[in-house]
Amino acid sequence: MSWIQMILGYAEVNFSMVYNVFMADPSCIFCKIARGEIPATKVYEDESALAFLDIQPINLGHTLFIPKTHFPSFLETPSQVISSLIPKLQKVAQAVKKGMGADGVNISVNNDRAAGQLVFHTHFHIIPRFNDDGLKHWGQREYNKEEFSQAAEKIKRVLNIN
Repeated sequence: MSWIQMILGYAEVNFSMVYNVFMADPSCIFCKIARGEIPATKVYEDESALAFLDIQPINLGHTLFIPKTHFPSFLETPSQVISSLIPKLQKVAQAVKKGMGADGVNISVNNDRAAGQLVFHTHFHIIPRFNDDGLKHWGQREYNKEEFSQAAEKIKRVLNIN
């Protein structure tokens, strides 16, 4: 039984509801949008998620998908929240692709300032892509086997994998 369940005195807890009560940031722009304090061009909304058009889009139809509950980044969002969001994210991404007549979509998450995160509230970018949109994919690098092996070992060590 979790501490939340113990405090509330029962085992069945709607985690989304609990997070919405305990996890909010009054200064977060995405929390303000979710609460209806700031206008946004919404394309999807339910009790726990919201999708709206990015005001600085990479391509027209660039959509931001957020949990209504505040978590500073994807890496800090509980796995049960992430697992409840993914089917909704997929539905919205399919709608963005079809609605915009796109050839594809990028779905991305920036975690922390070094990765380009500007708003510290978990959010996914759904970017419609077109064969002739002129956007370039990330550059690639080549590494030697020793560098690959060292990188893999560092990650596996954190994951406790031998």
